[in-house]
Amino acid sequence: MSAPVPSKVHYHKSARELELGYASGENYRLPVELLRVYSPSAEVRGHGGDTAVLQVGKKHVGLQNITQAGNYALKLSFDDGHDTGLFSWDYLLELATHQQAYWDNYVQRLEEAGASREPAGIHFKQL
Repeated sequence: MSAPVPSKVHYHKSARELELGYASGENYRLPVELLRVYSPSAEVRGHGGDTAVLQVGKKHVGLQNITQAGNYALKLSFDDGHDTGLFSWDYLLELATHQQAYWDNYVQRLEEAGASREPAGIHFKQL
């Protein structure tokens, strides 16, 4: 069964959250950091097996662009230059409805790797 197509997609720039609204009245807000670290791209997921790459330093990542890919997905362009991978409606709904479990897994993997959500170096705020 396929997930419904959102009737509303809105980027809350200051909160760095992508809002998805559905005709059923359901509404979800997904942190852009979560979307970035769980990107469906091969760069993040790897090329099969246990080749996924832990994404670190993505606390302040935002979106530069959102485009619809046919009738099945969104293409998200992140402001750290990452813009590969299509977020299907099924995958977006999966992330939205299980976001706490995904978030907890991400934080645990960071801790196990001795890594941080904070970017390395100087953070420049875009004006």
